[in-house]
Amino acid sequence: MSRSAHPAGPRHADVLPEGHYTAPADDLNALDPKVWAHTVGRDADGVVTVGGLPVTQLAEEYGTPAYVLDEADFRDRARAWRTAFGADADVFYAGKAFLSRAVVRWLDEEGLNLDVCSGGELATALAAGMAAERIAFHGNNKSPEEIERAVRAGVGRIVLDSFQEIVRVAHIAQSLGKRQRVQIRITVGVEAHTHEFIATAHEDQKFGIPLAGGQAAEAVRRALQLDGLEVIGIHSHIGSQIFDMSGFEVAAHRVVGLLKDIRDEHGVELPEIDLGGGLGIAYTSDDDPREPHEIAKALTEIVTRECEAARLATPRISVEPGRAIVGPTAFTLYEVGTVKPLDGLRTYVSVDGGMSDNIRTALYDAEYSVALVSRTSDAEPMLVRVVGKHCESGDIVVKDAFLPGDLAPGDLIAVPATGAYCRSMASNYNHALRPPVVAVRDGAARVIVRRETEEDLLRLDVG
Repeated sequence: MSRSAHPAGPRHADVLPEGHYTAPADDLNALDPKVWAHTVGRDADGVVTVGGLPVTQLAEEYGTPAYVLDEADFRDRARAWRTAFGADADVFYAGKAFLSRAVVRWLDEEGLNLDVCSGGELATALAAGMAAERIAFHGNNKSPEEIERAVRAGVGRIVLDSFQEIVRVAHIAQSLGKRQRVQIRITVGVEAHTHEFIATAHEDQKFGIPLAGGQAAEAVRRALQLDGLEVIGIHSHIGSQIFDMSGFEVAAHRVVGLLKDIRDEHGVELPEIDLGGGLGIAYTSDDDPREPHEIAKALTEIVTRECEAARLATPRISVEPGRAIVGPTAFTLYEVGTVKPLDGLRTYVSVDGGMSDNIRTALYDAEYSVALVSRTSDAEPMLVRVVGKHCESGDIVVKDAFLPGDLAPGDLIAVPATGAYCRSMASNYNHALRPPVVAVRDGAARVIVRRETEEDLLRLDVG
């Protein structure tokens, strides 16, 4: 690859502009295991490998940009969650993070259930052979067609999100001669310490039925009276990318309080409680996520303690990790196109993807790490902003990070921890072609979601 010279941008920490970034690592060639999949490393030539395959080979065979997913890592993380919670709890993988038929089969083989929130996700799950009774169906505005399909298929639970949906699901189930198992999603007034757009348990947002003002109690009251519904529990989800367990403690206290009120009013002890997902992962070295066994222990103790205080039998706990399983398993592989130093500011590194394959930086102000992966370098670090090729000044992949000062067009760089939401939220902005998902395991690679082609775009354009 060419190593064309270019004017130097800011390099040393003592001359860097003010901003929010982590100081350069002592060794830019090092790969922090917190943010990379388990099988990622460097070979003798300094090329990053995953599952025993060099990224240079993957780029040559599958092109860039590409999502590269470590299948062994995915399975290990899924198994860790299943083991941590044991046979007396349920783990539902949140399909919205990333879903494909291959992923559904992996989940099935590792003993996890699946949470879907659209007709398309349900179709993918059923097409891949997931048993319908192991599927939960979420969503704040499920269409009658989606509900009917779910009830006909026999999904294990539908999470009710509004008063209208209580009636809608009951009517459809009864018209089909079925009694649908349901949970009622409530908002418990917990303000998770996360971005405004991914906090989901405060009252002023679209999800769930507020506990405040007796609305959740009234929702349960109505649902228990309808023949088409079997109310099995309460659902609560407080947000995403959460590291602090205190929010779950407050949420569990309020949910158990509702369970106690239900028992006292109706003489019914609901058998299940779903605490949602939202546990954070490491996007940068500054992040410090908890391990599944720590989370399982903490949540189980919280619920048990609250139920003992309320003199309730401890219900069966469900959790819904999505990002926590698939997020760290994948990285996005890019080729550098241009390197543009701005004197006294930073160097802009443009890659062959951008906001069409990772909208999270623009949407949530998300932070990511980045590394030179096609070689090692002893050059001094330079402050960079990794940007895409789209016609938006906000087309940023990594806001501020450090890469070697000799970075040049043709180099391969990778952004780790892109397994969750990046492919799910990918778009065709500027008629970009969405990248493939390449699964790697034990020295072999295969495409599980193929790269889009121009023919795909034109096929939808009926003219």
